[in-house]
Amino acid sequence: MGLYRPAEAQLMDAATQLGLHELAVEDAITAHQRPKLERYGDTRFVVLRSASYRDDTERVEFGELHLFVGPNFVLTVRHSDTPDLAGVRQRLENQPHLLRLGPEAVLYAVLDAVVDGYPPVVSGLHNDIEEIETQVFSRDPNASRRIYELSREVMEFQRATHPLLTILDNLSAGFAEHGVDEELQRHLRDVADHVIIVVEQVTSFRGVLADILAVNTTLVTQAQNEEMQRLAEASNAQNEQIKRISSWAAILFAPTLIGTIYGMNFRHMPELNWMWGYPFALLLMALVCTGLYFVFRRRGWL
Repeated sequence: MGLYRPAEAQLMDAATQLGLHELAVEDAITAHQRPKLERYGDTRFVVLRSASYRDDTERVEFGELHLFVGPNFVLTVRHSDTPDLAGVRQRLENQPHLLRLGPEAVLYAVLDAVVDGYPPVVSGLHNDIEEIETQVFSRDPNASRRIYELSREVMEFQRATHPLLTILDNLSAGFAEHGVDEELQRHLRDVADHVIIVVEQVTSFRGVLADILAVNTTLVTQAQNEEMQRLAEASNAQNEQIKRISSWAAILFAPTLIGTIYGMNFRHMPELNWMWGYPFALLLMALVCTGLYFVFRRRGWL
């Protein structure tokens, strides 16, 4: 039996018919559960997180699937479009020998379908990481945000895959304890091997992203330092220009001041009737300008 985003009443009816534990039913209604395996008497409650990579958005989409596996029934509760269990049903119908192995075979087929969806996600994330490396070394200003977004996706993917190792270990132990078909046990171990590979790759992604983030931070800091140095150099050059302009303004102001004084229209001024008054004024202007020039030159303003 399969339910897709069921209403609470619909799930409660199924739970009553199958005798499901109320705590497991509550988890299935609430959703947003971590991957886990719980046993309630002779019924197993399994939570799985599927994942798919969207090429158009370069994002990872996650789904959630709950399974109730009893002695003679399997109830699936999907809270997302993925995983698509139509392929699982078709596979079991095309392999009646597998279907004859009972609910454990259905559980294995669902697990296998979910895990088969992980390698394309790993490949997509690997491509994204390579693109981010190019962004970082090309000083793309959007690199930091993309690293953060991708790190969150990798962490979410790790939370979806890593608990499967414990789930599969417990299932393998249970299969061996209850004498489940040896061939089915081998299939389950094969799924576990695939999960181990995925988990190792995802763990390496987190390390690579941490290194990329450190490199990006270093490059951003270096770029900021270079910009600050450039601004400081521009400010120093501007200050030098201001010093030169101020120095020449002061030098030119001196004769203007002297000329302004002697241009006053007063009748009684001591130098007005002095024969050397004009040469003296010119000499005074020259001396003051020369003196200011050497003073500013000595201080490095000119």
